[in-house]
Amino acid sequence: MPRPSPVVLHNTDFELQQRQWTLSYRKSEPSCHSEYNMNDNHGFYRRKTSLHFSRHKFGRKNYHFEHPGTPYAMGPRWKRKKYSNEDTVWKDNKVESELGLVAENGTLGSWFKVTIPNGRNYDKTWLMNSIQDLCSVAFIPVDFHYDKHRARFFVQNARTAYALRDINNKLCDETNQKISIFINPSVVPYSVQSKFTSEEIEQLKVTVMKRYDASQKSLDLERFRFDKDFLDNDIDVMLNRRSCMVATLQIIQSSIPELLSLNLCNNKLHQLDGLSDMIEKTPQVKILNLSKNKLKTVRELEKVKELNLEELWLEGNPFCSHFSDQSDYISAIRDLFPKLLRLDGKELIVPTGMDIEVPQLSKQTCTETEPIKNLVLQFLKEYYSFYDNGERFRLLAAYHDEACFSLTVSSNFNNPDLSNLEEYFKHNRDIKKIQDSYMRMRLLRHTKHTIVDSLSLLPKTQHDLCSFLVDLCFYTETMICFSVNGLFKEVEGKYQGYIRAFTRIFITTHYNNSRICIMNDKLIVRNTSPREIQNAFIPANSPLSEEQQEMVKSFSMQSRMKLTWAQKCLEDNGWDYAKAAEIFTMLQNESKIPKEFFE
Repeated sequence: MPRPSPVVLHNTDFELQQRQWTLSYRKSEPSCHSEYNMNDNHGFYRRKTSLHFSRHKFGRKNYHFEHPGTPYAMGPRWKRKKYSNEDTVWKDNKVESELGLVAENGTLGSWFKVTIPNGRNYDKTWLMNSIQDLCSVAFIPVDFHYDKHRARFFVQNARTAYALRDINNKLCDETNQKISIFINPSVVPYSVQSKFTSEEIEQLKVTVMKRYDASQKSLDLERFRFDKDFLDNDIDVMLNRRSCMVATLQIIQSSIPELLSLNLCNNKLHQLDGLSDMIEKTPQVKILNLSKNKLKTVRELEKVKELNLEELWLEGNPFCSHFSDQSDYISAIRDLFPKLLRLDGKELIVPTGMDIEVPQLSKQTCTETEPIKNLVLQFLKEYYSFYDNGERFRLLAAYHDEACFSLTVSSNFNNPDLSNLEEYFKHNRDIKKIQDSYMRMRLLRHTKHTIVDSLSLLPKTQHDLCSFLVDLCFYTETMICFSVNGLFKEVEGKYQGYIRAFTRIFITTHYNNSRICIMNDKLIVRNTSPREIQNAFIPANSPLSEEQQEMVKSFSMQSRMKLTWAQKCLEDNGWDYAKAAEIFTMLQNESKIPKEFFE
């Protein structure tokens, strides 16, 4: 069949002319259809193709007609070579001068997708600044986001696409690894496409403002799609679509710049690509509710980790069930949002300084134990002051960033019943009994946040400082190892009042030569012997008033307890005789008072 004469068409005539040719050739060739490509003069010629392509679908990806005059538009006789990369890029043999001419005289309004393989490994700010520095053309990246391991964004100008293609493999990371940059023609990005009419945009704005609480500076978009305004006006606003999320964020940026709290609960969000724009459009948001969505991995939160969030809600997402331990879940979220104060409505520990000055040790002082002894005793006094007074979060500053902690429950031949230590068995790391290597590693708490989170889960206590026995194992100019044995009692919960014995081994170092810092912490807990209980929490010798002395004598006579323990029982109950008698009767009926306490 003779080849039709080239016809130069304007872009507006493109679709109409192509359809006319397709129809005319269908009539004459029922077994196949024709398709046309642009030649060097922007004309068309016809070639037959197989029946697999029945017609061209405009508005969808089409390698023959999409983006004429762009860096990757090809003529009929151009050779093509496919790169061996998952992101398909076609290379032509056109010389650079011709490419430059097309860029200058061609269609500059086309869109291009820029892909950086393994781009998730790099910080967004560093990556974009590095590309901007090398690129010969200034550009504005549109819709930057991560897709699995890739980083992607869009540019609109063909000249920019050429400039970005030219710096492929010219940028290196800190390991001197070359960074590839691939360019593909693209449809208009979702964030730029206008999915709504002007009337729909106006209705969207009205609905957003109706849900805004100005007094609290909070916006409630829970189940946003099912808002009555949208249903009545037949408008489909699904926030799990990037275009809908971007349109909503643009309204927030222009109308509610002071927004502090955003509730996106129950919107079937399965990824947070659309929310990545929050960093630029709503950077002041402190409270974000993403609960009851469809997030399957905690990595989705990396897309919004640059927000300075103080409160975050995530419960009800599938990835939350991946954590078998609450402290692991908290640590994973805190790694992304270090300033977080509340997670799923629960208060989190906050780093607070606990600086203990360390004397500068010289070769002479290393042979003298007195300064080290005073340092260790002062450290223990402050450590257990925070530990017992409900301020365990303040222990963060006492640990090194990469510190380790483990807990072991030990048996006592004088008290073999371990059932009352159930709260400690949850964290028991006895490698003689635990054969599973995964469980061994999970029970070894690593990093200071994980350690303090674990300590906060243990029962609240009161330590008997007078029972402490401290041993200095060794010390150098940079390291101190010491142990402490003592007694404590639980002050809340099922086993309130129970007295335990413990051994603690600390390996510490100097942190920036200004304060002591724990590198390794080992805690061993066991039940006490009767003699240890008898000697626990003995009050200091302080004069009693005549009234108190009479109360002790009377209580001792009625209970038949020794004077020392009668006095202790009254002191523990604030010298309330009736309350002390009630507690005594209850413990005696439960056979919890050792025989040694009685005359």
